[in-house]
Amino acid sequence: MDTEMIAQWQTAAAQLTHTQSPFALGKDEQGLSVFLNAPHNLIEAIQAGRRHADLPFLVWLGQRYSFAEFYAAADKLTAALQQVLDIKPGERVAIAMRNRPEWMISFVACVQAGAIPVPLNSWGLQDELLYAIKDAGASAVICDQERLKQLNGTLGHTQVILVDGEPNPDEGEHGWSDLLAKDLAPMQLASVTPDQPALLLYTSGTTSRAKGVVSSHRAVAQTLFALDYQGAFAGMTSPERIKPIMESGLQPTALLCFPLFHVSGLHAQFLSMLRGGRRMVIMYKWDVDEALRLIESEKCTQFSGAPVMMQQLLNHPRFDSEATATLFSLGLGGGASSRAMLDRLLSIKPMAMAGTGYGMTESNGIGAAHSGEQFVHASDSAGWPLPLVEMVIGDEPHKPLPTGEQGPIWLRSVTLMQGYWNRPEETNQALKDGWLFSGDVGYLDEHGMVHITDRIKDIIIRGGENISALEVEQCASEHPDVIEAAAFALPDQELGEIVGLVARTSAEVSTADLQAFMAKHLAGYKVPSKVWFTEQALQRNATGKLQKPLIKQTLGIA
Repeated sequence: MDTEMIAQWQTAAAQLTHTQSPFALGKDEQGLSVFLNAPHNLIEAIQAGRRHADLPFLVWLGQRYSFAEFYAAADKLTAALQQVLDIKPGERVAIAMRNRPEWMISFVACVQAGAIPVPLNSWGLQDELLYAIKDAGASAVICDQERLKQLNGTLGHTQVILVDGEPNPDEGEHGWSDLLAKDLAPMQLASVTPDQPALLLYTSGTTSRAKGVVSSHRAVAQTLFALDYQGAFAGMTSPERIKPIMESGLQPTALLCFPLFHVSGLHAQFLSMLRGGRRMVIMYKWDVDEALRLIESEKCTQFSGAPVMMQQLLNHPRFDSEATATLFSLGLGGGASSRAMLDRLLSIKPMAMAGTGYGMTESNGIGAAHSGEQFVHASDSAGWPLPLVEMVIGDEPHKPLPTGEQGPIWLRSVTLMQGYWNRPEETNQALKDGWLFSGDVGYLDEHGMVHITDRIKDIIIRGGENISALEVEQCASEHPDVIEAAAFALPDQELGEIVGLVARTSAEVSTADLQAFMAKHLAGYKVPSKVWFTEQALQRNATGKLQKPLIKQTLGIA
């Protein structure tokens, strides 16, 4: 890369974080970098959206909300949580539904009431949903009919708010419309400190069960301000790419495809757009034809999605047409992107404000990022670590490797989680003296940009969704004829990775039979796409850990 260009980017970053800038940096009592002008807590951060008043905010099927209408509904639900359900500050409230306005209204209401929202994987089946609800100790569940059917008869005395359909009051169910229609006293914004828990997000890792990631109000508020910073940095360093967006006269409008139970959908899209006065068009479920219809009809200016979504969009015959004439901004997340896909993106939309980044649930999605000119000239990297982030490559965070050398990636930031919910041992394994062990391998180049080269964590990323290999293995092993199993990632041109499985059996089992068995216990995207069977014991090392490269080599699996 051109050294002069690098110098210009560095100058822009220094100007943006100068002491007189809105994004001025300082240090907290732990010596962590913080944005001095960031909101103190998530409640304060959310209130910023009220100033947009009558601007359009949400579009979903036949529903349309202005910012004022959205906040009016959120305030009514906040009052209902406080006065009808008697939810106290610090109690957990689970949100279990597909992307829709009620999801977002529920989240804001929970935060305003001082409750801790617990967004659940809406793709999960009964076992996964119920586990998270019980593990979190949720006082209430806000859900749609589809999720309630999955949970039927398992919630005991947990209160339920049903956003659609007819509630059963005898089962402790409240109807959404009924709650919002009640004549209640005005809601009261809760009073919280920056260190109190604000959010509990469940993430698939290397364990068989998803872990609850607890983040403080300060961590999430600083996260949202860091996203504001990145947008300002992109604008400063890519003025020619910002120009068409400004000249269009359109309200910035994003097509929301990422699930809201992910940091990509929750932080980088919903909460950022709520604060920034941007409009959101919500997709209930991903469909590339429907996505293009909405982009054209609603004049969407921004699309962000997992690589599989972006690939389908780019390869669609209508993408390079008037259907996407208003689409100026394209974001990638949830997995690695192929060089061919990036080249096609930039060939069709050469002046797009394209970008990507690197982060994880445990860091609230904050790690590295780049967009605009920086992305175009360094698209093989994940960009620069954000100003809040210290990043070290090495076996130990206090023993960094030289520039260009690969090793484990460690992060230290005010945006890191407080820990895993009720899992002190696993928290101690992930956090070491304030540093997060990412589970990823990479290196920092001579310009300070991070390159992700491998994963240590035994997870499979299918279309942007994290899948625990151990969870898949344990499910397969519950089949009466499966003795043991090994799950691993297989490369896939469309989804990035798919699930492969080797099963050692005691009797003949067909692929279809095993897949059908596992589909009863796992969400569909976790069920192995390809299965190999063997009668031989699977290779393990001295500690009993499966030696997956050797297993695959023995069976001739590429």
